[in-house]
Amino acid sequence: MASTVSFTVDSPQGLRTVEMSYERTGAGAPLVLLHGIGHHRQAWDPVLRILAAERDVIAVDLPGFGASPALPHGLAHDLRTMVPVLGSFFEALGVVRPHVAGNSLGGLLALELGREGLARSVTALSPAGFWTPSERRYAFGVLRAMRGAALAMPMPLIERLSRSSPGRAALTSTIYARPGRRSPAAVVSETVALREATGFRQTLEAGSGVTFADDVPGVPVSIAWGSKDRLLPRRQGVRAGRAIPRARLVRLPGCGHVPMNDDPAAVARVVLDTSR
Repeated sequence: MASTVSFTVDSPQGLRTVEMSYERTGAGAPLVLLHGIGHHRQAWDPVLRILAAERDVIAVDLPGFGASPALPHGLAHDLRTMVPVLGSFFEALGVVRPHVAGNSLGGLLALELGREGLARSVTALSPAGFWTPSERRYAFGVLRAMRGAALAMPMPLIERLSRSSPGRAALTSTIYARPGRRSPAAVVSETVALREATGFRQTLEAGSGVTFADDVPGVPVSIAWGSKDRLLPRRQGVRAGRAIPRARLVRLPGCGHVPMNDDPAAVARVVLDTSR
């Protein structure tokens, strides 16, 4: 079951109250899971049970996505704001330096949390920030097109498409290599999450000048990339390895940009190995 927590953070205009939705399950060392732009915490559902057998798992709806409202006025959806917001979220839950795993935008946030000393270990799945300018423009163009399509399609069409493998491919093949494995209910839910993401535009705009070029010292880091990532090509993983030379680089054969559904066992193994 989802829970919500509220906490205050500083802004140029004074204290602001942030509310975030999350699901917590399992036992063991705390592990926070961060999804990508336009998605929601349910992106991690395929690996949740495996991870919860060994970890106190906290799957988060980032501000402006899923069930979490956008950040209040005075707070930008950028890295400089989101990292301390997540640090305050950890404090509100009584969690000190959790292990963090993130996908895409969540992977970038996980690396930033590790660099700021707020994470005990970092697993980044196809993290954003290792692109060239042309690769970033391509990815942002695809994301805008996906958002536009989700906004334009009436719900009956989304539901009808979700009931067949070709329809699920039409809706989700950009992020999954094996879209037929996604359940119809999950496809409908994540398409609705994309169309209702109140933080989408602000987050995308904030990422226009973002690159990750610094090391993450003193923290175990694994960077995993799907061999069939159509949004952020896996050659970006090579750049990630150069920027973070002590990181463990992992190839996820047959996986797309959101690999948790394509190969839950492989993704769970990477996360658990990194957080041991």
